[in-house]
Amino acid sequence: MCATYIRCGAERHLGRESMGVLMQATLPACREELLARYAGAVQTVYLDPPFNTGKRFDMKVRIGEKGYRAGSPSITLPAYDDRWPSREAYLSMMRDTLTLARDLMKKEGTIFLHIDCRMHAHMRLLMDEVFGESNFLNEIIWSYQSGGRARTYFPRKHDVILFYAKSRAYYFNLRAVPIARSEARSNHMKRSVDEDGRAYRSIMSAGKEYRYYDDEPVYPGDVWDDVSHLQQKDPQRTGYDTQKPVRLLERIIKCSTQEGDLVCDLFAGSGTTAVAAANLNRRFLCVDQSPLAVAVAGKRLSQSTLSRPAGVCYDVEAPCGEDDCFVEAEVFPAITSYTVHLMSFDSVQAREAGIKGLDAVDHWSAGFVQGDVYRSCVASVRTATTPQLQTTMEMPVCAGEPCIMIVDIWGSRRFYLPKRRY
Repeated sequence: MCATYIRCGAERHLGRESMGVLMQATLPACREELLARYAGAVQTVYLDPPFNTGKRFDMKVRIGEKGYRAGSPSITLPAYDDRWPSREAYLSMMRDTLTLARDLMKKEGTIFLHIDCRMHAHMRLLMDEVFGESNFLNEIIWSYQSGGRARTYFPRKHDVILFYAKSRAYYFNLRAVPIARSEARSNHMKRSVDEDGRAYRSIMSAGKEYRYYDDEPVYPGDVWDDVSHLQQKDPQRTGYDTQKPVRLLERIIKCSTQEGDLVCDLFAGSGTTAVAAANLNRRFLCVDQSPLAVAVAGKRLSQSTLSRPAGVCYDVEAPCGEDDCFVEAEVFPAITSYTVHLMSFDSVQAREAGIKGLDAVDHWSAGFVQGDVYRSCVASVRTATTPQLQTTMEMPVCAGEPCIMIVDIWGSRRFYLPKRRY
């Protein structure tokens, strides 16, 4: 029943159009590959880079089915390292990244750079250098209330999002992002109803009446205080440090793209950009150097709120190899379907962490290998509502060799040919 380890060059969903690519790669090493595939194709870039905090950020990962219960064990894994030899090293990395982003963009494209007070001034000058001062559009203030309270200075409760275009032919649609009318900002106005029964607020200025109808949409300015920071118990939370809310990315994507456009994120993290793009029927290209980040993003996409989960292409590095892991799995072929059983999983990493059996598996899928491409059909994913893995799954008979893909809690993806049982 021992499964045979294999390497696959790519991963796709069988019978489902892909909405985007999750790529595990290191910048700027992947520059030429990205340009060869996507130069001049990206409509909007969103970047949430390291902020040069001098810290290492972690992610808490749940272990097995019991890990989803309150107070249950978890392990802390590195998410990303924001420690740099010098400010110059950080700025050099950002210059390379912004130049790559510019070269990936269409002439109608725009870019949103998310930063905080540490590097804001430096990034404004760098964006002017790379994109041109004349292509500056907005300095958006994202204001929020979560976090601690300082006592030796005013609490820092906002981030800055620098909004630039690649050229003056850029696309932007403010009407795509209407917001709720604020009562607080209009309570000084006189409330009335016109002859058609429409409610409005009015104010007199220079002898002229200005009317603002309640049923007319309003739009955000450059201070966004209506999008909440993620709270500790927010259901969106993945455990990944510095995760941003989907609503924030949806606003950015709606105003700067149309359906079918390509959205790019070169610091993908937990995959919020990919999720927001998929929700809005946009394509995505999301890159991160961490296999854990790609695994978290893929897991979120598999739980999409769409009528069907987003199809994803994965471009990831293979783990150490076949000798570091042992898997027992079998497949029972039939006329119209296959039954696949996953019995056991063991790896050097799991043994060193004291984690036994399938507790080390975060999610797995079954499908077929066609050439060097794995195409998944069915999947089982641990979530708060379904913490227990399905160990037996049915899939239709398709061309290719039956195969399973396993993602462990460290984010490593491995492919195996299960033992055939006749």
